Amino acid sequence: MLSRISPLSAGAMELASLTWSHVAKPLYSLGILEEDVIKIAGISETQHVDIGNRALIIMCSDNGIVEEGVTQTGQEVTAVVTENMTDGNSSVCLMADRAGVDVFPVDIGVSRDLRSGARNPLIRKKLAYGTKNFHKEPAMTRETAVSAIAAGLSVAGELKEKGYRLIATGEMGIGNTTTSSAVAAMLLDRDPAEMTGRGAGLSDEGLMKKVSVIREAVKRYGPECSDAIDVIAHVGGLDLAGLTGVFLGGAVYRIPVLIDGFISGTAALAAAKLAPAARDYMLATHVSAEPAGRLLLDELGLKPFVAAGMCLGEGTGAVASIPLLDMALEVYTKMSTFQDIQIEEYKPLASQRNSGTQ
Repeated sequence: MLSRISPLSAGAMELASLTWSHVAKPLYSLGILEEDVIKIAGISETQHVDIGNRALIIMCSDNGIVEEGVTQTGQEVTAVVTENMTDGNSSVCLMADRAGVDVFPVDIGVSRDLRSGARNPLIRKKLAYGTKNFHKEPAMTRETAVSAIAAGLSVAGELKEKGYRLIATGEMGIGNTTTSSAVAAMLLDRDPAEMTGRGAGLSDEGLMKKVSVIREAVKRYGPECSDAIDVIAHVGGLDLAGLTGVFLGGAVYRIPVLIDGFISGTAALAAAKLAPAARDYMLATHVSAEPAGRLLLDELGLKPFVAAGMCLGEGTGAVASIPLLDMALEVYTKMSTFQDIQIEEYKPLASQRNSGTQ
């Protein structure tokens, strides 16, 4: 599947850039929004950019590492919130309604069987009833990690077949800031203390315990890991693996995928490690308030729309960014051109091209 990933369409991007240059406003004045519209043109292979049908994929699973006291709440919360999502009753569901985004919760590893609500039917991809406690043993086998990645890739493909043109990513799983911190620390060879935050609200003592657990795992499993799949298998989660597959699926099926926050960003990094060309199909939305939020985006070479201090997860930051893209596309598709209003066009300066400013 990964061999099907091809470069962005240079021709479509050139035409989209030319379209922006004719719009009757100062050059490059919408900044990253302009750049990402051009990128979407390259992904979709046409300058006629359309993100009218958009979906949010929320990968939901439990993490055995919760046993180590690294979270404020128990893993039973994962199942409750996932079922609430199928009822349309969660933070991101309410935001998605306003942004015109269809929500697809995916049970890839929740610790109990779930009912499916009528509002957002549950996609059932369960591979296990949660992962193992990686403080004691690897979170999962390599085969399970591959299956989870493949599941995420297939969900992206199914949505493309249904006509969706933009995918936002989200997750639900108590303990997944711990798994993400561990995965990010191993992939980037960074000190776990630098990559680890308080998650949903840990005390100082709880944060110290969390860092200690991750540091021990990195030391124990690091020599055994040869690639990003090994890292996910040893210290990751099924939700993280599924999201990795979604990012790879975006590249395979040529559909832009929005990174949400720290957890989603870690999955994006894992995808880029497995297929470097996949990063061209990713768009950053916001900078997570988690300590490593900015670091991950810098590593991916991506610039976010906003820095709003968000760290809720579920895909909330990704969904919140979609109206910004909509507004940019209103300007891109409907704004008068300089020719229309009979005004001489702006001439680009070298400094403008480099900085993206007026």
